[in-house]
Order: sequence, then structure tokens, then C-alpha cells
Amino acid sequence: MNKEILKEVILSNEDYINKNVDRVVEREGIILPDLLKKVVIFYGVRRSGKTFILFNLFEKHKNNSVYVDFEDDRLQGFKLKDFENLKEALLELKPELIGKKIVFLFDEVQNVNGWEKFCRRVIERENATVFVSGSSSKIMPYEINTALRGRSWNMEVFPFSFREHLRTKNIDPDKKNILYSTEKFIVKKYFLEYLNWGGFPEVSFAKSEFEKQKLLKEYLDAMFFKDLVERYEITNVQLLETLLDKLFSSFSTRISLTSFYKQYKDKFPFSKDLLFRYYKHILESMLVFEVKKFSESIYKRTRNPAKIYLVDIGLAKGLTSKDTGRRLENLVFLELKRKGYEVFYFEDKKECDFIAVKDGKFFPIQVTYELNKKNTDREMGGMTKACKLLDQKKGIIITYDEEESTKINDISIDIIPIWKWIVKKR
Repeated sequence: MNKEILKEVILSNEDYINKNVDRVVEREGIILPDLLKKVVIFYGVRRSGKTFILFNLFEKHKNNSVYVDFEDDRLQGFKLKDFENLKEALLELKPELIGKKIVFLFDEVQNVNGWEKFCRRVIERENATVFVSGSSSKIMPYEINTALRGRSWNMEVFPFSFREHLRTKNIDPDKKNILYSTEKFIVKKYFLEYLNWGGFPEVSFAKSEFEKQKLLKEYLDAMFFKDLVERYEITNVQLLETLLDKLFSSFSTRISLTSFYKQYKDKFPFSKDLLFRYYKHILESMLVFEVKKFSESIYKRTRNPAKIYLVDIGLAKGLTSKDTGRRLENLVFLELKRKGYEVFYFEDKKECDFIAVKDGKFFPIQVTYELNKKNTDREMGGMTKACKLLDQKKGIIITYDEEESTKINDISIDIIPIWKWIVKKR
């Protein structure tokens, strides 16, 4: 590519970040390699904040970094060989960087075929650090080009956690006594907002419900057409639309594709193979996640229906009170996933919502809006059954606003409000 165009891109991006990016929420759980020569890859659903992570890194390495967005129309036609032109353009603009460490920040890098080869070369043979991001499944760990195998450091980026959402309101979640002083009422107020609208960064900063609704609709449209229809060359749009609607309205519940097929096969034409393929594409797009049944048998895990959770609760269909318990469950799942837990559901005549696994330890977790006469036996029964099977002496039941500790036989059960559980740093 023409070096003058590349110089224009470099300078205009630098000018934009310096003048317009004045509020960046420090993301939690982003662990970067210190001395290892790795290409750091931020991947995740569209609009989850990956670009602002790169902006933040640019601010921290302002004197020796370059940020490039490969969705910039000026870079149309950018090819693998142009990376070297980009580097030369940077050094012509800033000759003081010759021989010094350069930090490359590449946004939506999957748009350039073969990008992995350049990135691997500069981290191994030159004094450089590389951070890249992308929304496409092309940049997920299982699809990374073999050129980067063993040379990548993958970090999944989610929309804001509730702790990060609080920071957009200028509230420090680590402030002493924040959960016990009068400030707890402010925390509860913002939790209700988070429960309804989710944590997409732009939505968290939006002031009005109208803005939030508009943003979420735009995100859904972009995800549907760019991340699914265009990316996978979808031909049966009606099937994809119906399946997505089903998933987004059935979050926190088990879903059977066989049942879906029986329900809709006579309403419009599609094959079972196509249905399963579209479902796989939706999972690859990172819009929804599967949670399998807890079992030592891989066969049993695959034979039982998976539970479905959304990448952000703002995408859920329906805001009625009856959905609140499912919304709480979805938020708990996301928090566990952010913290690096492997998550399963438990069912053995009775059900426990989550078995969270980390470092060989098991943590049974039950989620319900409230405990009452109708559901206490069911919720407690599922918890104790899971604890006995796993030989655990303690379990957690997360509710909207109840708090106490109890004991059933030799099993201790802590009942904790979700707004307290989700604020605690773990």
C-alpha cells in the first residue's frame, strides 16, 4: 500500500485516541504475559470493549506504539506484505523508534489474510510486542492459524461485569463497607439497571432508556448480518432468524434441537443437518454459550440437552418479572465464566443450576429469585444432592435480596444476595 496513506492512518488514529478517548474503564481479569514472546489476542463478541482495551494499551505505551483498525476503509486491499510497509511508514514518521521496542496494536486483524506470519516474525526476531483483537470466530483459539500455535496468548473479552459497570458510574466496587453502608442502596439501584440492560460498554455509558434500546437493536442487527449471514454465507435466513429468536427467549433453560426441528419442520423448509450447522455457527459467533450436564461420561454429556446462556443479558427477549430468576442465573453463569471456571449443570432427579470447577475443586451453586414455601424444598434438595455426590460440605444459593446461613445435615448452605456476591472480588 501507499506509504503516505499508511502514515495518514497512523497519525489520524493517534490524534483520535489522544483527543477523544478520555474515559477508559480498566478491565478486570486481563492477564498479560510478562517476558514470554507471545502474540496477545483479544477475542469476543462484537462491541464488548476490545477496541478500548487497545486504546488503553496505546495510552500506556504512547511513545512507542501504533494503533491500526483494519476495518478502516482507507486500508481496503491491505495484504500481508503491507505490514512491512506499515512498519517502515511508522519509522519514517518517528525515526527515534529505530532500534527500539515497538508495540503494535491491530484491531479486527482477521481482515488481513496471513496476519499471523508477520506477528510471529516480529515477536520472535525483532524488538516488538503485538496485541490484536477481533470479533470474528476466525480469531478464536481453535481457528488460529498453525503459524501461531504455541505463540499466542488468548484472552476472551466479555461485556462489562457488574464491577466494571459500577466504575462507569464513578463508583469504586472495592471501597470499604460499600455493601453495608448507605451506599449499598446505590449499588442495588445500579444492579437493577445492569440486570435489565446488561453490560455492553456503550450501553453502560448511555444516559437514557431510548439510547440503550437503540444501541442493543443496532448490535443485534450487526451481529445477525455481519457475524452470521455474511460470515457463514447463510442461505436460509428464516431458519437462522427463528433459531436465534428461540435461543434468545430460552436463555437459562435447556434446549433440544430435535424438539425445535419437530416444532418448525412443517412451517418452512429446512433439514436437520442445516439446523445443527446454523446452531454451531451461532455458538462460534460467541452470542450464546452451552452448559453441559455434569457427568464423568462424555457420552452422557453429549446426549443430554445443553442449557443456553447469552453473552450479555441485554440481548434477552422479554423484561417481565417472571424472567428475573432466569436473568439472575444468566448473570451468575457469565460471572463464573469471567473468573475462568468450567461450568456444568447438575441433574439427578433433583437439579442444581451450576457445578463450577476450578483447579480440581467443585463449587455447587443454586440460583433463584427468592426462597419461598413453593420452592425451598426443591432448591435446597438440588443443592444437598449435588453436595453429597461431590462430597462437598458447603454450597451457595444466590437470590435477589435474601441473606442467611443454614445447615442441612452436615452441609452448610450460604444464602447470599446476587448484588453482594457479584461485587466481591474473587
